[in-house]
Amino acid sequence: MNALAYQNRSITHHINEHYQAGLEEQPAIAQGIVSEMMFREDQPWMSQLILLPLLRQLSQQARWQLWITPGQKLNRQWLVSAGLPLSKVMHVQARHEQQPTTVSAMAKALNSGNYSVVIGWLPEELSDQERLLLQQSAEQGQAIGFIMRPVSQVNLSDGQNFGLKIQSNLYH
Repeated sequence: MNALAYQNRSITHHINEHYQAGLEEQPAIAQGIVSEMMFREDQPWMSQLILLPLLRQLSQQARWQLWITPGQKLNRQWLVSAGLPLSKVMHVQARHEQQPTTVSAMAKALNSGNYSVVIGWLPEELSDQERLLLQQSAEQGQAIGFIMRPVSQVNLSDGQNFGLKIQSNLYH
């Protein structure tokens, strides 16, 4: 088994253990956070493995989950089969080329405090100013922001790294 497959299996096992341990044992979010997940579009299962347990946990809160997707509707049947309650999921379609508008919408939603999580698909890396705006908004609204960024095969052949960026004060 190669190292990446072992790491993926280990991550999945760890996530499932945490989710199975019970929602009441999970720590509350003391402040907001923004994380970025870069993924290969031909392997969407990886982002689902990582995000779904967290999204299920957050669906226990009274707040909404906002998905800002590029021009595609969320599949309601997939949401139900993934264990996410339709009554707490809001969806906004954004045009793929409208990154500044998507960042602005994410910031407003995170800042409002009405959403436990805001997930936005962005085609390009954030500027330092955009990242700071989102982080401050998440802290103000005590929410989680996930930036989903697809990595093309062209970027992979250029040697660009891809993966999950998780900010944590546990390791810094």
